[in-house]
Amino acid sequence: CERAMRPIAIGRKNWLFAGSERGGRAAAIAYSLIQTCVFHDIEPFAYLADILKRLPSHQINRVSELLPFNWKKAQSEIKTA
Repeated sequence: CERAMRPIAIGRKNWLFAGSERGGRAAAIAYSLIQTCVFHDIEPFAYLADILKRLPSHQINRVSELLPFNWKKAQSEIKTA
């Protein structure tokens, strides 16, 4: 857990001036998604590329399907089908 937090601690000075509170919040969400992908052995670029394509047409009440761990399950089902 400490090793996963190390990049955040190292980069803290770089993120000090994220531009605004909203920018800082967006960065935190992005880093959280990327770290969740790493934790679940998902390639972050493939995940983000797929999600950003699907997001505009995806139903808001089904947004939990786009979380990394649910996305990985769906991808494995597609490959086996």
